[in-house]
Amino acid sequence: MLSFLGENGCAMSKVIIGKLNAPKRRHAAARSVTIKRVRDTEGQVKKLRTLDVGSQTFGDDLQYVFRKNVAKARRDNKQAVGAPDVAHKR
Repeated sequence: MLSFLGENGCAMSKVIIGKLNAPKRRHAAARSVTIKRVRDTEGQVKKLRTLDVGSQTFGDDLQYVFRKNVAKARRDNKQAVGAPDVAHKR
């Protein structure tokens, strides 16, 4: 249930009905983003995500790739430091 104030200051509620364990939908942007596995200069396998500049969903594609990059950076930081987001003292 969502509660918020209406235009006249009265409290209003909105009931939302849905399954709690419903399967998550895959992002449409994921279909137009291609993933290639390449080796870096050290010989390690990396995932390279490429975007189609002429795609009609370019904005969604870019946001999808950005989210994936941020999630990977947070995983790497958590593994190295123990916390996903840390500001180091200078």
